Amino acid sequence: MSGQFTAFLQTLSGLSSLSIRLIRIAIAIVLIWIGGLKVYNYEAEGIVPFVANSPLMSFFYASPSEYKPYMQKEGEANPEKIAWHTANHTYLFSYGLGTVLVLMGIMLLLNTYQPAIGMAGAALVILMSLVTLSFLITTKDSWVPDLGDPNHGFPLLSARGRLVIKDIIMMAGAFAALCDSARQYLIDKKQLVKV
Repeated sequence: MSGQFTAFLQTLSGLSSLSIRLIRIAIAIVLIWIGGLKVYNYEAEGIVPFVANSPLMSFFYASPSEYKPYMQKEGEANPEKIAWHTANHTYLFSYGLGTVLVLMGIMLLLNTYQPAIGMAGAALVILMSLVTLSFLITTKDSWVPDLGDPNHGFPLLSARGRLVIKDIIMMAGAFAALCDSARQYLIDKKQLVKV
């Protein structure tokens, strides 16, 4: 191994705490951005199949089993469908979910000042990711439907399924942030020697 390559690897190995900060910031950006989008109808309507089919979340909607005829394409604005989503609490739930996502992102960013808040934020992101990943089991729309092509069902992810599976990355990143926050918390409390 050349000396320059070894020096490069040593530089990279010294950046591991920066890498965790970047993971935390990246997760916060995604949460705050997606959470902010939850005030728009298309985003609220886009999550309806997941929420309506989830035994953990369907109670948030007034009529979860009736959603299919009221689904709109992104950019569509059918007044009848919008009225149904309003009565279904689709938008109200989305506003609440968006607020929670934004708050989790902010909690992650507050880690620098309060590691305990960062720890709580990371733990909530892990919990959120587990709930989101459960949609792969509860939502048939997560898999390519049987519309005549012999290639359908598990393990062939649909667009919705591809959206969901990425939460594995978010969960892993949140776990790294959680561990880092715990380390920082113990250092602050003088219960761990800083390394």
